Amino acid sequence: MTSDDPRTADLRARVAALMPQAKTDLAQLVSFKSVADPRQFPAEECDRTAQWVADVFAAAGLTRVGLHETPDGSKAVIASRPAPDGAPTVLLYCHYDVQPPLDDDAWRTPAWELTEKDGRWYGRGSADCKGNIVMHLTALRALGADLPLGVTLVAEGSEEQGTGGLERFVEANPDLLRADAILVCDSGNFAVGVPTFTETLRGNVNVVVTVETLAGPMHSGMFGGPAPDALAALIHLLASLRDEHGNTTVAGLRNDQRWPGVQYSENQFRADAGVLGGVELTGDGTVADMLWARPALTVLGIDAPKVVGSSAAVQPSARARLSLRIPPGTDPDQALKLLMAHLRAHTPWRAELTIETESTGAPFQSASGGPARTAMDAALTASYGRATTTQGQGGSIPLCNVFADTYPDAEIMLLGVEEPKCLIHAPNESVDPTEIEHIALAEALFLTTYAEQRPV
Repeated sequence: MTSDDPRTADLRARVAALMPQAKTDLAQLVSFKSVADPRQFPAEECDRTAQWVADVFAAAGLTRVGLHETPDGSKAVIASRPAPDGAPTVLLYCHYDVQPPLDDDAWRTPAWELTEKDGRWYGRGSADCKGNIVMHLTALRALGADLPLGVTLVAEGSEEQGTGGLERFVEANPDLLRADAILVCDSGNFAVGVPTFTETLRGNVNVVVTVETLAGPMHSGMFGGPAPDALAALIHLLASLRDEHGNTTVAGLRNDQRWPGVQYSENQFRADAGVLGGVELTGDGTVADMLWARPALTVLGIDAPKVVGSSAAVQPSARARLSLRIPPGTDPDQALKLLMAHLRAHTPWRAELTIETESTGAPFQSASGGPARTAMDAALTASYGRATTTQGQGGSIPLCNVFADTYPDAEIMLLGVEEPKCLIHAPNESVDPTEIEHIALAEALFLTTYAEQRPV
């Protein structure tokens, strides 16, 4: 299969002809305020979105369609078309819930209205992950009845909330989503036009630490000096988690791993991350090493008096929320123990320390070299006209580990339309429509060729 053979050329033309419909579909999806948090948006918004997804995939030829309530109360859309005898089944994953828009004033276009600007399509969820829903839909529409294998689609309804509804549903209902190959399409390319497999996902350890030193706030003029300042103790403790170069310093966690895949240039990363001019990057590895191969400790929040309204007082207590991202090969339970040991060892002045564990999640690494990966590699190469590469991803997708445990023989691949310029989770989220078109073509090619390459 090449970028210009007849099968590729035919499917490329079909997908291109479907792009106006893809824009219409994405506009409808973006208009649904499907934030899976009833404290912020009505639950009916997610219900409407789920029903819309079910209806369009039924119309696209998936014959068994249903809405399934998961243990966290969200609804998963499951639509399938059984495999012919002896043919494999492919599971297509996406999620229809989105992040809230955050700062409305920071949006340059309406958050809930798909808007084309400078060749990109803007709107909340346009990339993460409604763009991937439309990508799946476009691929299936391009194929029509020409499906030589089984296809199951699952669209999750609470991925952004991290409440684990689909994870527990899969564990309780393994046969509903059983497949030979699983495409987790909640990722994307290293850059626009660069076909990329995401091979690793960081795990995470989240804790809240509280430092206490006094029975109550004391006047800093009368008591400051000998009185142990809880906020100063917390600052001292947090500073111990990184060295002068910015490397994470939790004893027992390896900090020398190298990333073997695509390298992320410092200039490109600075632009993508919005690093201010003159500010140094942190860590003594390459950008790719620090992002995808090494642990990273981030202070997510601090409870302390605000500057405006603060008083002249020594603080009796202070609190911080910490996130430790861990690469594949690191056990999250062991990482939690090492982090807790570090915090206890570096708390100054024998201050009282309380550590509350919020959550842990295991890292993930996909396998390579199987028939599905070979077929998808060829499909991406044919679609983009260039060789594929590999990257890691800093975020965590716990469902990948559940899929791996539940379906140990399935090949799991992560890809999609979400490249760095998409600004997922931030104001002004957007998608490059050429990514929807190229990934849809690659998926359509994969679905036509995987069955041919898979051993019977």
